[in-house]
Amino acid sequence: MKGSAASSVTGDVGADIARAFTTARRSATALPGFPGDIPADLAGSYAIQDAALEQWGETPVGWKVGRIAPDLQSTLGEARVAGPVFARNRWISRPGDVLDVPVFVGGFAAVEGEFIYRLGADAPAGKTRWTAEEALDLADGLFVGVEIAGSPLATINALGPLVVASDFGNNWGLILGPAIDGWRDRAFESLTCQTFIDGAKVGAGSAADLPDGPAEAFAWLLGHCAARGHPLKAGDLVTTGAVTGVHDIVAGQTARIDFGTFGEILCRAKPAGPIGEEETVHEQRDRG
Repeated sequence: MKGSAASSVTGDVGADIARAFTTARRSATALPGFPGDIPADLAGSYAIQDAALEQWGETPVGWKVGRIAPDLQSTLGEARVAGPVFARNRWISRPGDVLDVPVFVGGFAAVEGEFIYRLGADAPAGKTRWTAEEALDLADGLFVGVEIAGSPLATINALGPLVVASDFGNNWGLILGPAIDGWRDRAFESLTCQTFIDGAKVGAGSAADLPDGPAEAFAWLLGHCAARGHPLKAGDLVTTGAVTGVHDIVAGQTARIDFGTFGEILCRAKPAGPIGEEETVHEQRDRG
């Protein structure tokens, strides 16, 4: 039965599910439901994600980290979930600019204020366990930013982390904002964020509100990716969690994410078009 838990994900089954997601993403077409049986465990979900990475054919330039609800963590054996970020949907925020970001009409879209680490060197391929201190030694910067969560599947979050992990971690972009000066010496409580959609305040918080803190999320991601055969590289960006929550957005709405003294990020959701037909001015400029 579609949407029921499967006992395992075979190579062919995982590839078929991955192809349904990647095809929907490329064509900007909403999916009516999960395209197969929901995996029974995260190993099956990441097998689908890895198949999708191979089909997508682009090397990630970063990764997102999301939080698994506490009541599911013991069952799934993890507290976090991960997904790749690709260059085509990595934008640079500039003061006063309103970035147009694509969202899947009929699918899921949200904005999430984040604090983002950048790697200063390649991570060792065989190192799968990291402390927060070791992770921070590998970072060469901390930035404010926004994850554009997105999937062709509108119910992705409602269906839970096994589905989220299957479809690129429910990620469809990353906006990189200003660097935080003196970040190594700043208390997480001092890294604050407020989120507004169409002028209405929808959330507020600080990096200290992230369970275990952003450095622990960074350390987890380093080990997770290495264990899957995707060790992080110099320059990769790592989002560490939604500071003010996950805030739904639809095409036509505008979001303002205010990081206080560290600046603000402005973005406007626009309908995604098929890949190859929609290239934003900002994408072209950032690649140039």
